[in-house]
Amino acid sequence: MNHVRKSARRTLALSSISLAVLALTQAAWAQNAAPMQRVEVTGSSIKRLAAEAALPVTTVSARELTARGMTTLADLMMSLPQSSSLAPSNAGSGTNINLRGLGVNRTLVLLNGRRLANEAIADGYANLDVIPMSAIARVEILRDGASSIYGSDAIGGVVNFITRSTFEGVQVTGQYIQPEKHGGGDEQRLTLTGGTGNLSTDGWNVYATVDAHRRSALYARDRAELSTPDILASIGRAPTLSAGGYAMPANYTTSANRTAANPYYATGCTGPYSIQGARNTCILNNQEYGMALYENQQVTFYARGTKQFSEEHKLTVDYMRGEEYIIATRNPTQSVAVGGVPATLPSTSKWYPGGAGGVPAMPGLTGQPLFVTWSVADLGLAATKDVQVNQRLAISDEGRIGSWDYRAGLVHGVSTRKNYYRDGYVTGAGLNAGLMNGSLNPFGLQDAAGMAYLESISVDGQMNRTSKSTFSGVDASLSRSLMELKGGSLAFAVGLDLHRDTTQDERLPIVNAVTYANAAAARGEGARNVSALYAELDIPVTKQLTFNVAARDDYFSDFGNTFNPKASFRYEPSKSLMFRGSANTGFRAPTLFDRYGYRTAGPNGLTAGRWDDPTLCPGGKPGVAGSGTALPGQVASEVCNAQLPRQVGSNPELQPEKSKGWTLGVVMEPMKNATLSLDYWNIRMEDMLANLPEQAIFLNPAKYADLFVRNPDGSLYYVKNITMNLGGQKAAGVDVSASYTFPKSVAGTFKAELDGTWLTQFDNQLERDSEFVSNIGRFGLASNGTTSSFPIITYRWKHTMKLAWNRGDLGAQLTQNYNSSYEDQNLVAAQYHRRIEPYSVWNLTASYNGIPHVGITAGITNLLDERPPITNHNGYTYGYLSSAASPIGRAYNLRLTYTF
Repeated sequence: MNHVRKSARRTLALSSISLAVLALTQAAWAQNAAPMQRVEVTGSSIKRLAAEAALPVTTVSARELTARGMTTLADLMMSLPQSSSLAPSNAGSGTNINLRGLGVNRTLVLLNGRRLANEAIADGYANLDVIPMSAIARVEILRDGASSIYGSDAIGGVVNFITRSTFEGVQVTGQYIQPEKHGGGDEQRLTLTGGTGNLSTDGWNVYATVDAHRRSALYARDRAELSTPDILASIGRAPTLSAGGYAMPANYTTSANRTAANPYYATGCTGPYSIQGARNTCILNNQEYGMALYENQQVTFYARGTKQFSEEHKLTVDYMRGEEYIIATRNPTQSVAVGGVPATLPSTSKWYPGGAGGVPAMPGLTGQPLFVTWSVADLGLAATKDVQVNQRLAISDEGRIGSWDYRAGLVHGVSTRKNYYRDGYVTGAGLNAGLMNGSLNPFGLQDAAGMAYLESISVDGQMNRTSKSTFSGVDASLSRSLMELKGGSLAFAVGLDLHRDTTQDERLPIVNAVTYANAAAARGEGARNVSALYAELDIPVTKQLTFNVAARDDYFSDFGNTFNPKASFRYEPSKSLMFRGSANTGFRAPTLFDRYGYRTAGPNGLTAGRWDDPTLCPGGKPGVAGSGTALPGQVASEVCNAQLPRQVGSNPELQPEKSKGWTLGVVMEPMKNATLSLDYWNIRMEDMLANLPEQAIFLNPAKYADLFVRNPDGSLYYVKNITMNLGGQKAAGVDVSASYTFPKSVAGTFKAELDGTWLTQFDNQLERDSEFVSNIGRFGLASNGTTSSFPIITYRWKHTMKLAWNRGDLGAQLTQNYNSSYEDQNLVAAQYHRRIEPYSVWNLTASYNGIPHVGITAGITNLLDERPPITNHNGYTYGYLSSAASPIGRAYNLRLTYTF
């Protein structure tokens, strides 16, 4: 404990400045405006004039969201230079935000300054899709982490979504996005907002809003130009390099000959379901079965009622309900082994090669049983429906008693998630039985009897997983001025926070029957009580120099006590120059899922990438799938260049991770109407909670030999990849913000803005005391607990640049989102080593408000029709960087608003 305090004091000398663009422009505005009300700003419990705020907060208004033509909050998260969020949203968990690239579990998401119940399975982060965009007034991003006010787990920062305080009247908005190219990916959004009561004259206001959004599915075949065989061959990933595996028509082996073959290889396999692979086998056609974007629908509701009892006493009740469902797909159902017995076609089946069913005869077959690897094309893509509902009721009472400002709140949130088999799922035992009794043809499409049999073993419509997390808490804070100093009031705040988190997660028994899905029935549950006290002191030593110190003491029911201080300063020697700094420590306990979630005895999934089993497919280049050679008796397609069985899940041995961070910066006003800020930030973590990256395991299989769990016969049971306490993380960079407003002219008002981040360090340590390895601008070995199987993207430079124009009722905005170049994974042969080129997307919007009650915004997204960068990373099935770029291409955006 003393060590933490001493470290914080040492670091305070280096502490930093946040964006002063906001502070300077607000100060200038305040000189010519009416007296401002005292408000709370994200990151502080002390009420102060908004113009006096000294916080590293980036603010994005609802007007800006409209001006950019954004349809979801995910669009905002992708555009933030400080965010390493993944492109939305090919996962059931929805959209999350990853500030600084440190992981979604280390970014704290708030709604009106209070927490939501987390996404129900991982229980470590909030799904932004459930937050009603139509209710948002502004979004505040606190970019220095480890908040002593909201929680010491905010290591990466805080994102606070702030709703409108009141609304009167009725407003309807419709928005439509249509891609230029045919196929899916179109979006529709419709909102209805209504409210009554004037807080100033009536003393009350009630309003509600409903916001519905839908994005249609986009198939890979509708963007076939992004992933052609020529492109894949140019990066060393030609589809025909693969062999065997699951296909239609099925590949087969026998007990005597483990080399796969296919009766239809000579005739080109069977389009569009399969194409010719290597070594006389057929392989699935990814262009036919791939899904570039899943179907996604959201319906959110928000209601808020406010009663103003007096000028200094206000009660607010708000309720939020967000529902989202995502239709996730995967390759068609496969005929996997059941109980250790492979899918077998006997010679008695009419579908045996050379038999009555018309399947071509194959040399060397004399009636021996065939072991088939079959993908059931008749069922189409296997689809699940993932339904997530998040509800929160919050009651807030704030006012003034004597010289004290007070704020008290009660929050109860519930998040549920249910997953259903939607289409294309059957029982594994039933599928294999249909092969044995001759009902099913693994070498072609089914006849009427075969289709009836598939229907009889279908599990479509059944729920396979149910999860629930809750957050219940009370909080209260008091603040007041203690005395006057030369610079102003010495202000003090103290607060408490008591809350309880719970989680329940159950994979239902039906998953054991659906063997193709590689899941196992399991149940996990946990709970945690947290009680915290925090205090804050704002010390304006002079008009130019202000210090702020804060501390938070938390007690976790399962990990005990932790104390985390934070200190900051602001020094403004002149109106055109400001310095600011901060230092903090952080503490993040394992999520309830990571510590108490489900555990299974065996595998419960497959690796995200394709790999060679280092024991059964030896001799290749480590980490390069398909470079090894299968041992005699092994099926090459099962042990080489294959997705291998993997075990993920919780770990009861996990311990909390800790962090230290500091910032240092300067803000200048070099000329009238121009501002420039440079803010350096530095974060250190230890005992990082994460899964080892698959790439690390397969690049060094000897080091991680204990993670390859094998059956008595030497076959691979699973790769153990549960959450662990790894080593450390060192991340640092410079945030750059600049703006210039051109002198007003008859042509209107022009304003240029730049917001970017230059990464100076992103070093990852996989084990304590091991070396740190840089991950900047390359697919390194970073692993920080991000829920996606996609690798962490750490660009050296990322920015958003904007040129805005306004003249009367007309406005326009040109925006560029830019990511710097990247070193590709480059595990393939040397001749394919390459860099991913910089990725730049321009968006153009225009608005008109000259018609009474009507607002019109129209625009073009991806104005230059920039294609996603191609990559040879084996985690990207289609060969392009789908986690950081959209496959939609140029699209047209129209938004209409009518206010009654």
